[in-house]
Amino acid sequence: MVSDGLSAGEVRWRRERAALNDARGPLGEVADGLYPDVPRVAETPLLCRDAWIPGAPIPLEEIRLEWEDRPAPPAVADPAEGLPDGYRTYAEAVAALAPPKVFEDRPSYRLVAADPPVLRLGPARYFDAVNVGESVAHELAAGVAGLPLRDRVGDPCDLARRPALPAVTTVTVTTSGRYVLHRRDPAKVAHAGGLYQVMPVGVFQPLGGEPPDLWQCMVREYSEEFLGADEDYGDGFVQEDWPFHRAMTAARHEGRIRAHFLGLGVDPLTLALDLLTVVVIEDGLFGELFGGLVAVNDEGEVSMAPFGGAVPRPMQPAGAAALGLARRHRKALGL
Repeated sequence: MVSDGLSAGEVRWRRERAALNDARGPLGEVADGLYPDVPRVAETPLLCRDAWIPGAPIPLEEIRLEWEDRPAPPAVADPAEGLPDGYRTYAEAVAALAPPKVFEDRPSYRLVAADPPVLRLGPARYFDAVNVGESVAHELAAGVAGLPLRDRVGDPCDLARRPALPAVTTVTVTTSGRYVLHRRDPAKVAHAGGLYQVMPVGVFQPLGGEPPDLWQCMVREYSEEFLGADEDYGDGFVQEDWPFHRAMTAARHEGRIRAHFLGLGVDPLTLALDLLTVVVIEDGLFGELFGGLVAVNDEGEVSMAPFGGAVPRPMQPAGAAALGLARRHRKALGL
């Protein structure tokens, strides 16, 4: 045993985890170079299949979510490569040796097929994605020769190779041409710490046993990330009766909020899968809904940036891609 009662293997693993969190930007560039033949989204490092990126923004209400109760298990799940002795999964090691502020194994959705406007989903848990995605990133940060785990996963856009749990990445733009920017704090998050990102972003998850609903998930993320609201909604919560949800939804029906789907893609470092969306909000309404926009939330620092300005660096590939697609389609989005 060595310092703090940890084994040599635990100390090594924690040191490698810190190296990963300290260099996600440069490591992402290295990972990007591992996939020279895979298409990219909007000239960013985000990996994709051509069919995943529609030629024009799709109104969110036209996205059709299908459900598969028992999808075939992924080819690679819960790898043990590189873990200290005594740990079964990567999430178990994170929880014990390097826990971020928010780290819970909540019910989630797994994307099993994608042909926009149709997305096919099945059941999953949040740690399913952590166990594979953070493991392949850790392997790269640790300098493992040949990257055997990444090689075993194979094609990053093959949704059958690993548990592909989608997050919803939304670039929020006001009609005066500003968007909400986030710098993710590595001490608070398990994924993409130290990188800039658009807002809100959240793993596509249910609150209970309700059918998957993109808009409901996005509204909750707006409340949590923009206003600092608690993620615990309590027993008996009915989202359709929640005043904030009703206000956001009414504004969307009135055309004061416009929500569109832009496509989807895969982060080359962590293999994280993101559904890319854009929400355009009238200036006055933005002030009404988010006049209390926080400067710091549970995941990092929040600010406003010019929609047409330089892309902050290092930026998470999904955020850069969502921003790039929104800029590409700014005329169609009324910007």
